[in-house]
Amino acid sequence: MRILALLMILAAATHAGAAEPSNNQRRPNIVLLLADDQRPDTIHALGNPRIETPNLDRLVAEGTAFTRAITAFPICLQSRIELMTGCTIWRGEKYAPAKRDTSNIVPWAETLRRAGYRTWHVGKWHNAGTPRDWGYEETRGLYVSGGKETQGKGLLADDRGRAITGYRGYVFKTDDGQTEVEKGIGLTPNISDYFGDAAVEFIDTKPDAPFFLHVNFAGPHDPLLMPPKFAGKYRPAEMAVPANFLAEHPFDHGNLRGRDELLWPWPRQREEVQDDLATYYAVISHLDQQVGRVLAALERIGQLDNTLLIYTSDQGLAIGSHGLRGKQNMYEHTIEVPLVMRGPGVPRDVRCNAQVYLRDLYPTTCQIVGVDVPPSVEGKSFVPVLRGEVSEIHRFVVAYFRDVQRMIRTDRWKLIEYPQAGRTQLFDVKADPDELHDLSEAAEWADTRAKLHEQLHSWLREHGDPLEAR
Repeated sequence: MRILALLMILAAATHAGAAEPSNNQRRPNIVLLLADDQRPDTIHALGNPRIETPNLDRLVAEGTAFTRAITAFPICLQSRIELMTGCTIWRGEKYAPAKRDTSNIVPWAETLRRAGYRTWHVGKWHNAGTPRDWGYEETRGLYVSGGKETQGKGLLADDRGRAITGYRGYVFKTDDGQTEVEKGIGLTPNISDYFGDAAVEFIDTKPDAPFFLHVNFAGPHDPLLMPPKFAGKYRPAEMAVPANFLAEHPFDHGNLRGRDELLWPWPRQREEVQDDLATYYAVISHLDQQVGRVLAALERIGQLDNTLLIYTSDQGLAIGSHGLRGKQNMYEHTIEVPLVMRGPGVPRDVRCNAQVYLRDLYPTTCQIVGVDVPPSVEGKSFVPVLRGEVSEIHRFVVAYFRDVQRMIRTDRWKLIEYPQAGRTQLFDVKADPDELHDLSEAAEWADTRAKLHEQLHSWLREHGDPLEAR
């Protein structure tokens, strides 16, 4: 009966514009919690026995977990552009706030604001302009680059004494641009607390209108710093090195000299992977505590059951898999993201293997809450999957990184092409989820490779990939 009731709620919606709530019915709130560089295999309830994530486990038990969700462009800025515009990067990156009137791209927050939502932003921001330019009415806990005056200040080394190269000079600022120097410069061990504080402050205002709260966490992105009271929680010697650990990647995939990859020396050492995984897991567990605080705040104001809560990440991370440290690759540990949804219209305790993109969240949430989706949005609503009407909305998904990597993945197969390196990989991800066996040269799969190649390039041409025009 409970599932039937949820399906009846969703049945009232259409992609073009769901039925308007009655005068005495408040639309559901939307809370988006976005981690930074969190692998998809780092939630206890989804199969990782080592990590402790009780609040994420609660979301899994009370909602739907999408186990094959992906980002299309595995790097922070571009991934977030797709998320906030609902467009592929080749359209979304053209969005410039100063040209709002000449662009038909309407960001997610702006669409909700026009529909009567309070729109709030918390946390990391390094996209064009400011959150206000993208439709957010108010910001707390804004975390942005501080400019030249902050360079050389803050922590200069991580917990293992390595020079910090990520988030150098970032600071917290108030909504009117004042630097909150008391919160430090750069990433700090307790930074997730500040984001949790800001999110709870917004919720505790008890708004009398529905709200969209978008929280961008900075963890578990490097530099990896042990959160307060977490020292010793995860012992490096007890951390399992990824099954697809390699000392070196077999060829230059187009980013071997990128900042992320230079965090570790070559060849990769198992002990270094274990050390970083111990801190990485601690940062995620600390972030999980903030999820619990958000849940408690929503319960406190009586809005938990009227809130569509989404937890995900902008991309995953290699952290030792395939001989890589960073995120600029097409392997499952990186293009896949954790994605859990809880709230109105979302079945409870369900694992869903439908392939969905981060950019699909924009039209999906709009359909659930009854807001028209702008025609500029290229993402697809996966409400039909939640309803149980279909098992998939994408026959295949495509990902890309600059001009050096392109990927297509079906239910079974993944083809990765490296235009600059002149290399190709083919994986049977059903039989070989760790992508250990490249089948691209196997004669028996030549037809499969050729078919995937044609599907990939047809899609890329249709969506305006600049490489296809060369």
